[in-house]
Amino acid sequence: MDFLVSHFAEILFYILAALAVLGSIGVITLKNPVHAALSLLGTFFIVAVLFVLQHAEFLAAVQVMVYAGGIMVLFLFVIMLVSVKGLKTQAAFLSPLIPVAVIGAILVGALIASAVLLGVFATGNAGPEALQMVDGEILGNTEAVGMVLYTKYLVPFEVVSVVLLVAMIGAIVFGRKDRFIGEHEGEVGS
Repeated sequence: MDFLVSHFAEILFYILAALAVLGSIGVITLKNPVHAALSLLGTFFIVAVLFVLQHAEFLAAVQVMVYAGGIMVLFLFVIMLVSVKGLKTQAAFLSPLIPVAVIGAILVGALIASAVLLGVFATGNAGPEALQMVDGEILGNTEAVGMVLYTKYLVPFEVVSVVLLVAMIGAIVFGRKDRFIGEHEGEVGS
């Protein structure tokens, strides 16, 4: 019992990490797009709990508000607009591209493994207070993120928001494409 009490955070972390992996596998294996979106929603919430376990409450709140709130609503709107039931079923993979996909997966796996190993073996002397300092001034963690995001990284932040807006407009256009074609053909034939 002492082992459970002393290692409760680690045990909970590994259980939640396994659930997050299972949820992400559900996203790519479930055939019903709504079920896949719900699996993604569950994964987002589990990742938020993992952030809380690591004492990153701000990231957990952003995870829930942005991803579980905004992005999931966008996904569900796209699913509803595209009307998946009317689409023709196609093969997910083309057999000539399987070797290329395997080689690409091996290269990406090697890249991720090398990044993790470099991070594990890196010798840094920065403490937690480095995350709270901006230009030598000690701020709270949330204030430090906001200060850096809206001063140093303002242009990339705005570029990402424009890209998301374009993606949303594109999803709406693709979802309504058949309806516009049918209306224009009806007008010409009349």
